Amino acid sequence: MAETNHPVYGEITGPVVMIGFGSIGRGTLPLIERHFKFDKNRMVVIEPRDDTTGILESHGIRHIKEAVTKDNYKALLKPLLTEGDGQGFCVNLSVDTGSLDLMKLCRKLDVLYIDTVVEPWLGFYFDGDADNSERTNYALRETVRHEKKKHPGGTTAVSCCGANPGMVSWFVKQALVNLANDLELTFDEPATDDREGWAKLMKKTGVKGIHIAERDTQRARDPKPLNTFWNTWSVEGFIAEGLQPAELGWGTHEEWMPKTAKKQKKGPKSAIYLEQAGANTRVRTWCPTPGPQYGFLVTHNEAVSISDYYTVIKDDEVNYRPTVNYAYHPCNDAVLSLHEMFGNGGNAQPVQHVLHEDELVDGIDELGVLLYGHDKNAYWYGSRLSLEEARALAPYQNATGLQVSSAILAGMVYALENPKAGIVDTDEIDYKRCLEVQAPYLGPVEGHYTDWTPLDGRPGLFPEDLDSKNPWAFRNILVR
Repeated sequence: MAETNHPVYGEITGPVVMIGFGSIGRGTLPLIERHFKFDKNRMVVIEPRDDTTGILESHGIRHIKEAVTKDNYKALLKPLLTEGDGQGFCVNLSVDTGSLDLMKLCRKLDVLYIDTVVEPWLGFYFDGDADNSERTNYALRETVRHEKKKHPGGTTAVSCCGANPGMVSWFVKQALVNLANDLELTFDEPATDDREGWAKLMKKTGVKGIHIAERDTQRARDPKPLNTFWNTWSVEGFIAEGLQPAELGWGTHEEWMPKTAKKQKKGPKSAIYLEQAGANTRVRTWCPTPGPQYGFLVTHNEAVSISDYYTVIKDDEVNYRPTVNYAYHPCNDAVLSLHEMFGNGGNAQPVQHVLHEDELVDGIDELGVLLYGHDKNAYWYGSRLSLEEARALAPYQNATGLQVSSAILAGMVYALENPKAGIVDTDEIDYKRCLEVQAPYLGPVEGHYTDWTPLDGRPGLFPEDLDSKNPWAFRNILVR
């Protein structure tokens, strides 16, 4: 049974404005109601589509049926965010909404802000005239980091705080501490704001890189029809990021680059991108349930931010940096959907559908971080949340959605407790506090060691260009 006495973490004294009401918005609403004191009469959801589920009406939440655009966002949001007394909170859970512009507006209005991705305005993801370097998450993140340097401090805006990016950054720190202890290293855990200390600790453990390793085994009751795209979370969001270039944080141990790889020319240059779609690029990885598996090298902010965060600089040169990439095996229906989409020239199916909890029969979303290349080979740490558990813990949730919505909850708690932190990455905030808030919604959170490497399990029937001396080289991880 789900617990009925939920802790109230704080009071939102001003309006609450949620932008977007897809699968994540629906799941986040009841968590906001459970864990915060706020004036429901001053909460509004802005969503251009009808609420066909009737959830907003049943919860007594006002609905503005409109899209937030580059042309209307100031006129639309300012009166809503400043209505009455107190400090408002903007919860941006929509696609095609310019995160940076919304952060700037919220800072000007002294309104707290959170999102799950650095989201651009409509048109960015599919801009055929833009150079691929401009369509990367590296480029998007740099716009936010530039704003942070230009305006340090101010009202808190938590950037990229979902399951991943977001929760996985907190998993990395916990996994790193666990690994350091298991290696019997002598160390003091760095403070929350000691980025250099965390980077040196990762170097000390011998970690060469990190996979955000995920396997979604949730199954639908009915088979997927042809010419439809099914997924367990936003289809629009998945297609958009899947058609961005494959992208990864690039570590100092790497001695080989793919022919399609390109380096970034500005900023910390902590990541590279490939001239190919991420959701059509496969990598080898490992999760506890399936063991070895293929994942898609979909670009995510955390691949860039984690690699950057754990960089050690010595004498103004990069002395250490881990390779970091997302390795995502979505639910089988989404894999089939991607196969059909790319087989049709990358043109998305006309029917796009998020599988709700009542359409699924079983399965888990196994989402964690695989720290590899150290003396214990590889260590996976993460959430193994099942569909059944997600249903019991909160309404309107499948396993994928609850990992995201509970991370949003944790980020909102951080913002309320630290209202003048300015723009922050999830790598930079208190991972212990965030996981403390989120843990009741994550099912089993476990660590698993494995002896597997990307050199294992090759059939040996065909010649391969491998690096046998460095098993965890990206040369061995990328499926070519």
